[in-house]
Amino acid sequence: MREDLAGLYVESRATPPGDPYRRPSRQNFLDRLTVDMRRPGFAMVIAETDRLMGCAFGFPVGGDGSWWLGFDGALPRSIEQLTVAANVFAFADILIPPHPQDRELARRVQQRLLTDHQASLGATLVDGADRPTLAGLRSWGWLDLGELRRPAGATTFRALVLPFGERTTARLEGFVTVSGGGGPSGA
Repeated sequence: MREDLAGLYVESRATPPGDPYRRPSRQNFLDRLTVDMRRPGFAMVIAETDRLMGCAFGFPVGGDGSWWLGFDGALPRSIEQLTVAANVFAFADILIPPHPQDRELARRVQQRLLTDHQASLGATLVDGADRPTLAGLRSWGWLDLGELRRPAGATTFRALVLPFGERTTARLEGFVTVSGGGGPSGA
């Protein structure tokens, strides 16, 4: 299954012509997947018909708030509260190749993981230079929370959140930037 997932990664992360950003390699994806699979609470949802259509995977964010280490500025209180209450699920990756049904498929795999983990908020980190992935996530309802830089890393990430449920969405209003644009291919 690892090779099928790696193929899906390559298909869903094709770099548009002329884009200077170069995505991490197939091997880098497999290495990250191996590390993520060992995390407590790791979960994956796979969507398939006669072939692999998409998947999402991740793990619960610890209540100690360490996942947010390196966040630039003050973390909104509502995010802190959800984190302490163990209501946040970190999406390590969402692999949905561009096609007409991508928004619905993305919604379903994300919702399934959040429901299975009884989480009120999805969270993910994306390389700030990866504009196609950022545009895709935003088109699927993810909200931009701000910048995050890991102490030992050179990459500046964008921290994005996906509220799940009306109460969580209402709690986040005014704390996050809603920016639109493009589909999953960043177009």
